[in-house]
Amino acid sequence: MTQSDSSASRGRRGPRRRRRGLKIFGLTLLVLLLAAGGTAYWMYSSLDSNIKGVDFNKALGDDRPQKLPTSGQNLLVLGSDSRAGANSALDGGKVSGARADTALVVHIPEGRTEAVAISIPRDTLVTRPECEKRGGGSTPSARRVMFNSVYAQYGPACVMKTVEKMSGVRLDHYLEIDFAGFKDLVDAIGGVTVDIEEPIRNGAAGLDLDAGPQKLDGTQSLAFVRTRYGVGDGSDLGRIGNQQKFLMALLTEVKRQDLLGSPAKTYEVASSATKALTTDSELDSLKSLSEFARSLNGVDPSRMETIMLPVAYDKKDPNRVVAAEPNASRLWKAIREDAPIPASAKKSPATGG
Repeated sequence: MTQSDSSASRGRRGPRRRRRGLKIFGLTLLVLLLAAGGTAYWMYSSLDSNIKGVDFNKALGDDRPQKLPTSGQNLLVLGSDSRAGANSALDGGKVSGARADTALVVHIPEGRTEAVAISIPRDTLVTRPECEKRGGGSTPSARRVMFNSVYAQYGPACVMKTVEKMSGVRLDHYLEIDFAGFKDLVDAIGGVTVDIEEPIRNGAAGLDLDAGPQKLDGTQSLAFVRTRYGVGDGSDLGRIGNQQKFLMALLTEVKRQDLLGSPAKTYEVASSATKALTTDSELDSLKSLSEFARSLNGVDPSRMETIMLPVAYDKKDPNRVVAAEPNASRLWKAIREDAPIPASAKKSPATGG
């Protein structure tokens, strides 16, 4: 869903419909329903042990932005791409290493009835702050670093630190979804139907889609959210539109299915989701994750807005983008103050918006 489509649909919707639980990252939270139904302990225990946690407190230290002045929350959500094992076929296996291929800052305002997801293009040039190395020690800050390389070189804590420094936004929680696990998750729910605007032909990724509604299995869905070849101008900016569209289609499919009517399928979905999930240490158990999910029950997915960080093509390297000022600063300021985002803060010169 584009920004303009989202605004228009909200205008047509009138009074808000019945609220629906936010399940963007919460297929994992279906385990709550299993536990409430008297699911055996071994099942709960196996799901709980699937979740991986990272302690960010030491790595981030005390030099961090202030928390929101309200009860709102900010989450950093990454889609990680190891290019190993089940991910090795991506892009024809031409790329090695690990990347944070998808990055979203999700802001949930006070009252928790709405949400906005801000996509950070992976080709954005940023200033990386001083970070700890994976093997110990630290590395000095560096300018003009491509955003998605930070994860590969220094891990998730450095990504969080980079986002906080570039935005001034305090991140309360971290959620990382492994792409191989993402594929299994889509297969577990039986596929997702996406309305394709234009045919997509990407032989390297095995993606051959006609225009119109297409039901994608896990492999196709993974290729769809990752591909940029054959989409728009072939840049990362076109891929972001696909990712936002798929997110809304996934939400629609989860709501449509009566997962509670099939405990076996519910467990399969929950198992796939938890295996794909890494969180901060405050959310790395079913109990804490479930409690966090309950706090978001008032958020209506139909009122979730997806926008992109305003960017412009870099003058030195047209294959890269940089934050477009003053729009990017206006966007982050609104998030820091838990205030409505002005229309000017959503305009991105690189996309003509």
